[in-house]
Amino acid sequence: MRNTILELNKINFTYPGAEQPVLQDVDLRLGEGDFIAIIGSNGSGKSTLCKCFNGLIPHYYTGDFSGEVTVCGQSADGKSVAELSKRIGYVYQDFENQLVRPTVLDDVSFTPLNYGFTDYKERGERALALTGLSDLRHEFIWQLSGGQKHLLALAGALAMDPEILVIDEPVAQLDPQHARHIYDILQRLNEEHGKTIVVIEHHAEFIADYCKNVVLMDQGKMRWQKPVREALSSVEELLELGIYPPDVTRAAWLLQPDDQKSKLLPLNAEEGSTRMMLRQDANVETLPIGRIQEQLPTAAKEESSIVQLENVHLSYRTIHKVLHPVLNGIQLELRQGESIALIGNNGAGKSSLMKLIAGIVRPTAGTVKVKEMTVNGLPPERLSGTVAYVFQNPEEMFIEDSVRKEIAYYLKARKLPDTDERVDEMLKAFRLSELAERDARLLSGGQQRRVSLAIGAAVKPAIMLLDEPTANLDISTKQEMVHVLETLRNHVKTVVIATHDMQLVSEWASRIIVMHQGRIIADGTKDEIFADGLLLRRAGLAQTQLMELSRMLGLPRICSSLEEFVSLVEKKEVAAIHGSR
Repeated sequence: MRNTILELNKINFTYPGAEQPVLQDVDLRLGEGDFIAIIGSNGSGKSTLCKCFNGLIPHYYTGDFSGEVTVCGQSADGKSVAELSKRIGYVYQDFENQLVRPTVLDDVSFTPLNYGFTDYKERGERALALTGLSDLRHEFIWQLSGGQKHLLALAGALAMDPEILVIDEPVAQLDPQHARHIYDILQRLNEEHGKTIVVIEHHAEFIADYCKNVVLMDQGKMRWQKPVREALSSVEELLELGIYPPDVTRAAWLLQPDDQKSKLLPLNAEEGSTRMMLRQDANVETLPIGRIQEQLPTAAKEESSIVQLENVHLSYRTIHKVLHPVLNGIQLELRQGESIALIGNNGAGKSSLMKLIAGIVRPTAGTVKVKEMTVNGLPPERLSGTVAYVFQNPEEMFIEDSVRKEIAYYLKARKLPDTDERVDEMLKAFRLSELAERDARLLSGGQQRRVSLAIGAAVKPAIMLLDEPTANLDISTKQEMVHVLETLRNHVKTVVIATHDMQLVSEWASRIIVMHQGRIIADGTKDEIFADGLLLRRAGLAQTQLMELSRMLGLPRICSSLEEFVSLVEKKEVAAIHGSR
């Protein structure tokens, strides 16, 4: 049995002014060399729990605290955050706030320098090597991609050579390729360097592939701590809490006869394929549980064109005065009524393309037209009634002290009529009426996203552009966003989203545009794009588990929803049974 490296006994904590404790009688033991995921719905206490590890609670976040924390065999009582941080490295969800120096090597060396280590630069170099950033040591922070910045924050924690690493939402802002790269590095740190890894994670597929154990938090209490397969096979219990196990696991659970429910279920496409092949061989006859989802309609070609980009190029000058190309020879037409998803890895040019359409940036060459109006050189405010751009971070749009005032501000700034009526309409449409007098900056991530969409829709633009609408949201809130985007269809005819969220794309988009290295490499329907696994990999993306499993089982089409997949599998089994009689 592994030695205990971190132990919490009877931890209770209540924030100042709160009526209920956010942690209640939590007992937790982590073994040396563990790789553990902490899961739970919003407000369950996951992040608060982890802040007890390194003394942020109760030393920085004050409140009513009781219980005992033991780190590496020593009581944490009386030890400062600085002392505990030598043993516990922490990478926060808003990791960019941890980057404080202008260049990569300066930043990664900053913490050991502050602690007075004479070998601070060597520590920084070692941490960069562990995270694959050595070649970027002299780059400026603002030149890095989102994935590289996340790795730099991790390297900063590693520079102290801690025994334990805590990473809050490691893949929340990353495309699938960079997300898997982060987890590959964490796995190597765990297996080759003996680090104990703790992740706060909503993405069950990564938990299944990398973690050894799982802790479930519920309303401030630790409900259980289980090995990963047993944990993710607790499908019914997890779904009741708004936590989604891997799609393959849920599919296998739904396909089991009620009298043959298995305790342990497949966690990935390979395991799911084996399990479902055995079902077919056994000729288990079942009935479909629901209709097959209809393919989303693609806007007809004869619909009027709303945006045209003709041979558009965009370049920026770097700090070294070098011209850096971002978009190369973009030819694109967007038509009225389309629901368009721009997909591609970090740095593919998705956000830059949308900013061109909104007039926020100007093309280096080529022409951008919106509703026959040439955008090149027009100030963004001239386009604001036609094009609404919603930023990835909703808080960037908030300047007032209530939701109602936020929506009204944008209408009044454009001198639009019937402001009060429009505000009430948006509050009702986006289910914000009960939050109308609340400060938008104090709302949850999902609520803030609804406010930002209401602001954009209120001006009744011809086209709305959404940058990563599900970024930093948990899986349950992401599911809700699909319905919110459907609501948006009633107010804005043409919507474009830039996203890494393949599940959102598969459920919502009528047209998919794939970008890679500043170019459009594919443009087609959901079925055309998702059937091409090679194309997705080239763009730094990945098929969802259900898409991969659809291919492995030889289903007649690539499935994007759980309902569609289960129905097709059951129909195939029934057909096989009748064919063998």
